[in-house]
Amino acid sequence: MSTHHISRRGIIKAAAGAALATAAVPAQAQLTRASATRDYKIKNKRIRQSIMGWTFNPMPTDELIATCVDIGLTGIEGISRKFYPAARKAGLEISLVGSHGFGKGPNDPANHAMCIEKLIDGIAVAKQFGAKRVITFVGMETPGIDREQAIGNCVKAWKQVIGHAEKNGITICLEHLNSVDDSHPMKGHPGYQGDDIELCIEAIKQVGSPNLKLLFDIYHVQIMHGDIIRNIGKYKEYIGHYHTAGNPGRGELDDTQEVNYPAVMRAILATGFDDFVAQEFIPNWDDKAAALRHAAEVCDV
Repeated sequence: MSTHHISRRGIIKAAAGAALATAAVPAQAQLTRASATRDYKIKNKRIRQSIMGWTFNPMPTDELIATCVDIGLTGIEGISRKFYPAARKAGLEISLVGSHGFGKGPNDPANHAMCIEKLIDGIAVAKQFGAKRVITFVGMETPGIDREQAIGNCVKAWKQVIGHAEKNGITICLEHLNSVDDSHPMKGHPGYQGDDIELCIEAIKQVGSPNLKLLFDIYHVQIMHGDIIRNIGKYKEYIGHYHTAGNPGRGELDDTQEVNYPAVMRAILATGFDDFVAQEFIPNWDDKAAALRHAAEVCDV
């Protein structure tokens, strides 16, 4: 009889505790469209938020810049370089500078000269506009080159440019992409040889410089590996930049997708990371500015 009462009492206590914990969760953690605060402006500023501009096409870039400033984002990337002066004048940092694309990468030695030239140019542009990071990719499959060979080829190319990056105080960020989603040219990249995060990390270790780091795209890592928070902790010393998007679909960070972004942001902060987290979701909402405002709120932990 006493055992029954103890078990029952424990169940009631646990239920009460769970209810209290649920009530204590801030609205932003629910990830719902309804939880969005109208005209929200970033308050906590613990996460340095940026925007990957290509996802907001066809919103005019000058309008996107103004929207970012109003919300309180502090960076922008993935826009035409001709808008860099306007972004800087508005007070935004260029959080990541482009170089070569993901189609033709240093996985193929035939692309080395082009990739190195593009990376050196990206470093020069970064210096000109006070940016700190330049992107790089592995590249798509090439006949006769397996993944191990691809990574080895990439290491050879990056070693030729990493000294230049070090001298200029620029970090080259290698982006890991998913090779699963074939529904849209920018939602997934079947054939991309940098789809294994461990191989990307191995390449970074082989180059052996603090100026080559991983671009940890939460959306892509979720598709390929999952276990986001554990992977953030595991690879924290190698991560130089983050991207966001809801999965599946690469949409908003709302209740239609599976990643608990407030928890992920707290995990990022727990590693001591203080560089940029860039929003890279493709808006589905009719009001794109509201979608960005909502994402900013979700990540403003």
